Amino acid sequence: MQPRHVRGAGMTATLVLGVTAAGEQHHGQSAGAGRGHHHAAEACTAEFEQVIATGRGFGMAFAADQNGYPGPLHVLELRERLKLTADQVAKMEALMRGMFDESRPKSARLLAAEAKLRRLFADGKADDGMVRAAVADVERARSDVRLVHLLAHLRTRDLLTEEQRRAYHEARWGASSGPSTPHSN
Repeated sequence: MQPRHVRGAGMTATLVLGVTAAGEQHHGQSAGAGRGHHHAAEACTAEFEQVIATGRGFGMAFAADQNGYPGPLHVLELRERLKLTADQVAKMEALMRGMFDESRPKSARLLAAEAKLRRLFADGKADDGMVRAAVADVERARSDVRLVHLLAHLRTRDLLTEEQRRAYHEARWGASSGPSTPHSN
């Protein structure tokens, strides 16, 4: 199986690549074949770290986006297609700035927690208690970052009309009819 890197799919891509590489090595494929997957996983991890460091979500709000709750960054990217008003653009820009400002320090904590977990193994100091504590730190930090992005998606949706949400969904997900909309403006 060839590795595929999916931009914005978050750690899912890294995990899939890592599991694929490990599975191929486990099932007797050559170490050389696994190295290609290993390098792809490292590249995905490096991209994750770069994107997260800027305050972006790297797929953490995927569940919201694909179900009719767009994020401010992608709405701004599609501003002409969505026919945003000047007021909507100003509100989206403010929402996006606020999201990034809140996310950056939390993202820094996530990256530090991930690095600490890797160091435990790299230094040969991993044990049950240390790994459990390190993983809890990573997941707490990941949860904080994810919440920032998901809540921004809630706020973004409220700033759009039903027609704009439909146009957004079609542009991003290729659906001619948008997702079900639990509430409207």
